[in-house]
Amino acid sequence: MVGRAYTIFDTAIGRCGIIWSSTGVVAVQLPEAREIDTRRRIFQVHPEAREQVAPVNTELAIEGIVGLLQGSDPDFSDVSLDAGGVPAFNRRVYEYTCTIPRGETRTYHDIAKALGASGAAHSVAQAIAKNPYMIIVPCHRVLETGGYADRISPYGGVISKRRLLALEGAHPIASKTLFEVLLPVAQSRSPS
Repeated sequence: MVGRAYTIFDTAIGRCGIIWSSTGVVAVQLPEAREIDTRRRIFQVHPEAREQVAPVNTELAIEGIVGLLQGSDPDFSDVSLDAGGVPAFNRRVYEYTCTIPRGETRTYHDIAKALGASGAAHSVAQAIAKNPYMIIVPCHRVLETGGYADRISPYGGVISKRRLLALEGAHPIASKTLFEVLLPVAQSRSPS
């Protein structure tokens, strides 16, 4: 196979897409509101990709993604990823992220510290935001300090980290709202 190819497949959260090369999985696209929007997103990022039948490596990835979104705990260790063009630091972040057990989360700071780069929490956040391997590299398990889980990378479609964590049975994560931020400040200023 020359270049890149993709396929669209059904999951419990909608129709996802997966892009691959002869080296391995290039990206996973979680569903947009409509399948046409999922396809449009794939073409925006990978205009050269053509729809094809998935090879064995990609089928393994698809089976794992479908399984995880149905509540199982798949092993993606046999799935080859095409990391060409992925910066070395991001690869390290993704490798560490793959070690986070289902139902658990870590913060950007936790990962930076584990990688021996304590001051690099912002760089970890940037790497997570650019994760092309949605679900295979479970970036939804990496949160801001405080446990806030909202939208994920451009490949995340309309799915939030909170929803993916709920599908995995993780503890509910509250979203930070302006009210939640201001209420403690207002309460601390009010006379007792």
